Amino acid sequence: MVIMGAAGRDFHNFNQVYRSDPTVEVVAFTAAQITGISNRRYPPSLSGSLYPEGIPIVDESQLESLCRSHRVNQVVFAYSDVPHAHVMHLASRALATGADFVLLGPERTMIQATVPVIAVSAVRTGCGKSQVTRWLSKLLRKRGFRTAVIRHPMPYGDLEQQRVQRFASRADLDAAHCTIEEREEYEPHLAIGNIVYAGVDYGAIAAQAASEADLILWDGGNNDFPFLRPDLHIVLVDPLRPGHETSHHPGEAALRMADGVVVAKVNAAATADVQRVMETVRSINPNAVLVRGASPIVLEQAEQVKGKRVLVVEDGPTTTHGGMPYGAGYVAATRAQVGAIVDPRAFAVPEIAEVYARYPHISKILPAMGYSAAQLEGLQQTINRADVDAIVSGTPIDLAALIQVNKPILRARYEFAELEEPGLAAVVEQFLQRRGLIRE
Repeated sequence: MVIMGAAGRDFHNFNQVYRSDPTVEVVAFTAAQITGISNRRYPPSLSGSLYPEGIPIVDESQLESLCRSHRVNQVVFAYSDVPHAHVMHLASRALATGADFVLLGPERTMIQATVPVIAVSAVRTGCGKSQVTRWLSKLLRKRGFRTAVIRHPMPYGDLEQQRVQRFASRADLDAAHCTIEEREEYEPHLAIGNIVYAGVDYGAIAAQAASEADLILWDGGNNDFPFLRPDLHIVLVDPLRPGHETSHHPGEAALRMADGVVVAKVNAAATADVQRVMETVRSINPNAVLVRGASPIVLEQAEQVKGKRVLVVEDGPTTTHGGMPYGAGYVAATRAQVGAIVDPRAFAVPEIAEVYARYPHISKILPAMGYSAAQLEGLQQTINRADVDAIVSGTPIDLAALIQVNKPILRARYEFAELEEPGLAAVVEQFLQRRGLIRE
């Protein structure tokens, strides 16, 4: 067996389904989407007694040679936010070697936690899951609940050290040598007092999180369905990308599973697109509660960039495999009436130019890439080379705390906001009542 992954769902599926099964042999994981995650080994401390030497992690390009040299019977697909057609192209590559192509479902892979779980998923990367999760954490805290946030995995470093990660401060992020992508997800949670768990072994993670919480909030990654069995499953759809509700795997499955659906970013989308997305949701999941939400953007010290030349930095995953050509930073800069949004590609050093080559839909924004020290250095150099007056940053992290730049950085901040009554709060209140969890 070969498990195709991207350092997340692949490891989880192995842990849950195959680690202790003597009837199968996983000969390798393949790696895609994220740079620098291949040429590693899933260590023996995680792979278990059946794999005393661990399991190699190789680049996805080696799939056919792996299948033929090891006479592989099954290829398990285990990563997220890919077009349905792309999944079938990968299936065709596996089938051509003679192997079966397998997708594992929620029933075999979800963990049953010992406390209630509210899960937040989405149909695409960049819909606003973490905003909604933070908003839910504040709502539940006001209700007197202790919550722990469990984040979808991003173990791009030493897997053994990342088995169970608990973050309570920025010092914890520094100690764990977190990448920019990890910081984009963790920092905003920590800023409002949330404890965040992540890592590799989600059985152990769920147990530790439950020991200090009344409720677990699952903050999903990409468009994957949850690793923990949700008692309330909220899924976001994005009217800025109408039609993507059913175009990508496994986002469509997550939407069909949802108890409640949030149409996000309604304040920034065309009315016709909002209506189109809502009609799609009603057609494929008529039993889900449907609410609308906004994501208002606030640019700090916006007056400083009026009429000025700026470079816009955006959230990395949203604009790379999430497929968005721009994000909150670009919107904020436009509203602030900047003189010009300068194309960063003219100043990109090789590590960043490679990102533009890989994702040609990105043009006048700079994705905040930092999966490695070299990539982070490339981001810094590109910004410092840019002939602009200021940086407008739409990434959720504090860039100035990570890199040394020679221009002022103005942050565009955005949080979830309800637009109507009854809204998401009512969905949560009804859930708490049904579960007998209401605290007066």
